[in-house]
Order: sequence, then structure tokens, then C-alpha cells
Amino acid sequence: MERPSFRGHMKVLILDLLREPMHGYGIMAELEERYGMKLSAGTVYPILASLKRSGLIEVAGRGEREKKTYVITEKGLEYLSEHAEELIEAKRRMRAYKAFLELGGDELKAAFRELFESMDDLTDEQREEIKELFTGCAKKLRLILLGGGRYERD
Repeated sequence: MERPSFRGHMKVLILDLLREPMHGYGIMAELEERYGMKLSAGTVYPILASLKRSGLIEVAGRGEREKKTYVITEKGLEYLSEHAEELIEAKRRMRAYKAFLELGGDELKAAFRELFESMDDLTDEQREEIKELFTGCAKKLRLILLGGGRYERD
């Protein structure tokens, strides 16, 4: 079985949420609360449009300020049933992502962004220091994952 893309995961997660009628911003808020996913309207609304074109969801009505409320269709429920394992995997990955964020993943992501932006300006000394940091961090992380204690530097 082919591994679903990020968009594929979002598709089944959004379908699952739409067992109850919800508008786009409600979907974004729910994904952030459950899984730590901060998605933009530019990500969610094209997925909603695709799901609607496929007949997997429909507009259930309009709520406050003329916001469209979406709900899953029978065809969408069948799709979820046929892709139950994909939904389980998507939820597992999103829970892992949220746990990663809770461990400081946002800080790490921000630091990597800064590093990428500064890459051209790094001195040889800074590059070597970063290389040592990454190597040591990778070793320590693997040791923790293996359940080991402290490690001795080579």
C-alpha cells in the first residue's frame, strides 16, 4: 500500500471531523486542538473543495456571517470505512506530532529555520560546532530511544 501524503492524511482527518457539521475555521481549530496542527485557510479550503467535488462532503447550510457548514455524505462515510486503516495511521501520526511539539518541537523547528536562513553566513568554526552538536544530539536521542542511560563521548 502506498504511504499517504500529508494532504491524504488531512483528507481523512477532515472527513472524520465532518461526521458533525462544521465550518472551515472550526475544522482548523479542531485540528489544532486535537493534533497541534496549525493549518491555514489556504490549506484547508482547497481540501474541502476537493472533498466536495468528489461527493464526499456537502454544504449543510450557512452559519453565522454566511460561513458554509460542511458535513460528510454517505459516499464520504463509505470512503472512511474503506480507508479505516489510513485514518488510524493519520491519527497516530498526528498524535505523535502533537507530542513532538509538546517536547519542544516548535523551538527546534524555529531554530532549524534560523539555521537554514543563516547557512551562507556561517564561519567554518560555527559549522564545525553545529556538526558536533548534531552528531552528539543524534547519538543521545538514539540512546534514549533504546532505553539506555548516559553515554560516553567518543
